[in-house]
Amino acid sequence: MFTESDITQITDRGSILDMVHTQIDNFKKGFPFLQLESAAIPSDGILILDEEEVHQLVVEYDQMAKNKQIVKFVPASGAASRMFKLLFSFLEICHDPNRVKSEMEKADDLQSIKAFFDRISDFAFYNDLNETLLEQGKSIDSCLATADFASLLKALLEPEGLDYGNSPKGLLKFHTYEYETRTSVMEHLAEGALYAQSVNNVVNIHFTVSPEHKEKFQHHIWQIVPDYEKLYGVKYNISFSEQKAFTDTIAVDMMDEPFRNQDGSLLFRPAGHGALIANLNDIDADVVFIKNIDNVVPDKLKLYTIAYKKALGAILLDFQEKIFNFLHQLDAGASKDQIDEMVAYISDELKLKHIPDLNSYEEKIAFLKQKLNRPLRICGMVKNEGEPGGGPFYARNNDSTISLQIVESSQIDFSKEDQKSVANSATHFNPVDLVCAVKNYEGAKFDLTKYVDPQTGFISIKSKDGQDLKAQELPGLWNGSMSDWNTIFVEVPISTFNPVKTVNDLLRPQHQ
Repeated sequence: MFTESDITQITDRGSILDMVHTQIDNFKKGFPFLQLESAAIPSDGILILDEEEVHQLVVEYDQMAKNKQIVKFVPASGAASRMFKLLFSFLEICHDPNRVKSEMEKADDLQSIKAFFDRISDFAFYNDLNETLLEQGKSIDSCLATADFASLLKALLEPEGLDYGNSPKGLLKFHTYEYETRTSVMEHLAEGALYAQSVNNVVNIHFTVSPEHKEKFQHHIWQIVPDYEKLYGVKYNISFSEQKAFTDTIAVDMMDEPFRNQDGSLLFRPAGHGALIANLNDIDADVVFIKNIDNVVPDKLKLYTIAYKKALGAILLDFQEKIFNFLHQLDAGASKDQIDEMVAYISDELKLKHIPDLNSYEEKIAFLKQKLNRPLRICGMVKNEGEPGGGPFYARNNDSTISLQIVESSQIDFSKEDQKSVANSATHFNPVDLVCAVKNYEGAKFDLTKYVDPQTGFISIKSKDGQDLKAQELPGLWNGSMSDWNTIFVEVPISTFNPVKTVNDLLRPQHQ
C-alpha cells in the first residue's frame, strides 16, 4: 500500500506507520455508534445548584485555589470564515443591483444580510471598517446610500481591508466599551484575571492557534497585556501551541485507498478538535479551565460566568480531594468498610453503573484503583434551547460498565428507535464549559492519551482538486478523547453560553 517514499513522508512528519494503517482500517470498517442507556437529567446525572450553594462554592474555591497552579486553555485555532458565510455569498451577487433587490426580498437568509446592514453601527468593528473605507475615499454611510455593498464587504472581509474573512475569531472585535473595543482574546484575558489566578497573581492562559495566525496572536497579546496587567493587578503568562502535525489523519479516496496529491504524495488533513488532546497533555497544572474562543460576554454580564466557573472549580477540587483520600487508603491497605464506601461512592457520586461482581479483595482493589485513578472533569451543561452540540448521557463502555459521557450526534444511531428516543429525551447540551484535573494522587501528570476511546472518531466526505475524498476526525476533545475520564455534570445558566457562530450573533443583546 505504501511506497518507500510514502513511509519517509509519514515518518518525517512525525506520524506512526501503524497508526496510519489503523486509520485506513477505520475508513474501511467505519466507527461504531455509542450505545446510549439514558439521558443524564437533573434528577439523575446532572447536579443542580441553588444560589446559596453557588455562593458557598465561590468562597470555597477562592480559598482552595490560592496555592494551585491554574491554566485557562482556549482552543482558538479556527479562522472566522464561517462567521461570514452569508456575507461572502452576498458579495458574489453584489454587482447586479436587480439581483440584489430580488434576492433580499425573497430569501430568509438574506434577511440576515439586511439586519447586518441595518445595524452595522452596532458592531464593535464599525469604526475600523469606516476608517478603512475612508482611506479609499468612501465611507460606510456613502456605501449604504449608493447600495455599494461590494465595497463595504470587501473592506471588511478581504486582505486589502480588515481581512476579517480570513482572520481567526480571537482577533476580531466583539464588544464595545466606553473607552475601548475588545477582541475575544481581550475578553479571555479579562475572564482569566477574574477566576484563573495562580500563585503570586499569575494568570496562565494557553491558546491553541493555527500556524498562519500565531504571529498575529503574539503581536496582539504583546500590545494589550501591559494595560490588562495594570487594570487587573495581575501578571499574565500567555503561551501558544499549534495542532501537532503527527495528529493529522490520512485521507483516502472513495475506494478507501490513500488519497494522493497531484505530485503523488499522501494527503494528510487536520483531525478536528480531538487532536488538541495532545496539546492539553502538555499542560502542567493542578486545574485547567477549558472554554472556546468565541464564548465570551462584556464585563456587565460576566458575573454569572465568573461565579459558575469558580463553583465548578470548587466542585472539582472537592471531588479530587475525596478521590485522592480513597487512593491513599487503597495504598495503605483499605478495610472492608472503606472498600464498601468506595464502591458506593463510585456508584452514587461518580454515577458508574453496572459495576461487575467483585468477589475477592484483590479484585475490588484493582477495580477501584482503575476507576478512581484517572483524570477528572466537571462539565457545565445548559438547558437545551435548540442550540447544536453534544449532550450529557449515560453510555455503555467497553468493559460493560455505564458512565456519564458527552455524546455528539454523529455518535448516535438515529436509525434505531430506542437510541433516537434516548437522544430526544436529553434536557441539556454541552456548551464546552469544562474544569479539569490532570494530575494523579501522587502529583504526577496523567498521560491523557491513554484515556481516549479510539472508536469514537468521525468520517466525512470532502474534496480536493475536484476529487471526492474521505476525511477522518479523531475522537472529539470533550467526547471521545475524554471518554475514560471521571465526569460530573453540573447545570450552568444559559447566560454563561454566548457563542458567536455568525457575525449577526454579535448583534444579540448579550454582546451589545
